[in-house]
Amino acid sequence: MTPPPPPSDTVHLNALTDEALAWGLPRRQKVVLVMDLAHLDYISSAGIRCILKARKALAPTGKVLAVNPQAQIRKVLDMVQALPLGDIFNRTTEADAYIDALQQE
Repeated sequence: MTPPPPPSDTVHLNALTDEALAWGLPRRQKVVLVMDLAHLDYISSAGIRCILKARKALAPTGKVLAVNPQAQIRKVLDMVQALPLGDIFNRTTEADAYIDALQQE
């Protein structure tokens, strides 16, 4: 496995894997994990579990955001309440604006 990049306030992951979550979540306040779901056509229970593990790992001060989900993925995330609706964004620019507002707090 490649060594992890240095921690930053925003971690971008291209895959929802336990291995990625293990090194990709720095233990700092106000960490925002942004998951770009643009190429995700299907999410299994394992994928949902990864999202829930990330939310738990970042609680209480961190956030998990999803950007660019396809309609079926958004519906699944909503049905299982994996993420609050306010943490799912149609475009990266919307998520960036939300992160900027979080950092102003």
